[in-house]
Amino acid sequence: MDDPNADTEWNDILRAKGILPPKDEKKDDELEDAFVDMVRARQTKLDSLDNKDLDELDELEDLEDDQILNEYRHKRMMEMQAQAAKEKFGEVKEISKPDFIKEVTEASKECYVVVHLYKDYIPACKLMNRCLSELALQFKATKFVRIVADMCIPNYPDMNVPTLLVYGEGDIKANLVGAIQFGGMKMTAKSLRAILAQYGAVPAEKLADEDDRDKEPKKTIYQSRATAALSDDDDESDTDDRGYY
Repeated sequence: MDDPNADTEWNDILRAKGILPPKDEKKDDELEDAFVDMVRARQTKLDSLDNKDLDELDELEDLEDDQILNEYRHKRMMEMQAQAAKEKFGEVKEISKPDFIKEVTEASKECYVVVHLYKDYIPACKLMNRCLSELALQFKATKFVRIVADMCIPNYPDMNVPTLLVYGEGDIKANLVGAIQFGGMKMTAKSLRAILAQYGAVPAEKLADEDDRDKEPKKTIYQSRATAALSDDDDESDTDDRGYY
């Protein structure tokens, strides 16, 4: 037998003819309100889990709705797996000129790439290599590479190193030339991070101290003629020794 309380066209006809009693609108409203309350309570529970790690989630097995907990645990695991897939670098990789397009330009379509043009005998370059190694360990989703400056650009002036190039979305985002850009021999991993964060290459510090920010080296607009020309067009022929790729 059909359910007389079902919301069907046939039952509506029977109600209109007085065969079935009128529909209980109050009961329907109560059911709808109960459903809305359930959805709100569910969202409140999800929100309360938002900042918990997997270990903390394991301690909440006694929650009334295990499905919510399992759902959220699955969501967090997927987020962690996605983040782990991005964090695949962790070191400063040495590259050569033939590698530049693949290791830098193409790679920057998937992640930020920081390129250090250096010369071994320049003290500021040695210091920057140490700072970059520290940052590479800390921010494994960013690719850090280095290349001997003369191998990338023949006769690259000593005064222009260290040079940092920041690539993202397949294009050059920043071209920072000379030790003065980074505070010279007072450069630190922290100050270098602050500079790279301006271009999105690494996250900015969440709680930056105002005094530390005042001490950070300021950006200048100086660019060497070679690097300025090269940054204008990343798609130049690889036979042009004046340009990056």
